[in-house]
Amino acid sequence: MDWDLPAIVLDTRPYGEGDVIATVMTAEHGAHRGLVKGGASRSQGGLWQAGNFVQARWLARLSDQLGGFRGELIHATAASVMDDPLALGMLTAVCSVTEDALPEREPHEPVFVGLIALLPRLMLGETVLPELIQWETVLLADLGFGLDLSGCAVTGATESLVYVSPKTGRAVTTEGAGLWSSRLLPLPAFLTGATASSPDDWRAGLRLTGHFLTRDVFGARHRPLPMARQMLYDRVAAMVAESENQDAG
Repeated sequence: MDWDLPAIVLDTRPYGEGDVIATVMTAEHGAHRGLVKGGASRSQGGLWQAGNFVQARWLARLSDQLGGFRGELIHATAASVMDDPLALGMLTAVCSVTEDALPEREPHEPVFVGLIALLPRLMLGETVLPELIQWETVLLADLGFGLDLSGCAVTGATESLVYVSPKTGRAVTTEGAGLWSSRLLPLPAFLTGATASSPDDWRAGLRLTGHFLTRDVFGARHRPLPMARQMLYDRVAAMVAESENQDAG
């Protein structure tokens, strides 16, 4: 059994002396693990970094075996963000969420296509946060937990959607929320078509998708939201706090 396809490296873990277990994602096979002999060596270590695009070949005697990887570098995403803490945090978060959320060897092409578009842009820094959050909504939808932001769950209105129900994932207007607004999750306008956004919107977006990832994707498997994803939220929340302090000063 073998395949040879473009792939995104999601994770590598040490195995024995000098080898690693790598998890990559392809459009056809989803998240897929394999042994990389010498993967921790100086010559191969840079290749199998999370976020890198590689041409990966997987070989195994039987389809249900772990098998082994060989690879060639296509794009060194990891190296491009190494000097930017926020970009590196975004890269680590999306790779961790993908690797932990997807069932192994199950294709999720919309998630893969979204990563192909998102990862090379992470070097642009904070302006890419709305795209990252939108990608998380794609992942939720592809796993069967999509948000319904098409109209208000109470009034049916399709404009002025400002909240999301934490129970149903449906959008709500201010009028529809009424006295219950404090129990709803803020809906950042960039998720309903607006082009401008602020750190407060990014924090709200990460809180929104983080809630449903925690409850529906990871909670169902009795696992926490990946630490890298929580750290990204904390970093953006700190950005908001700093901005508010500057405004107050």
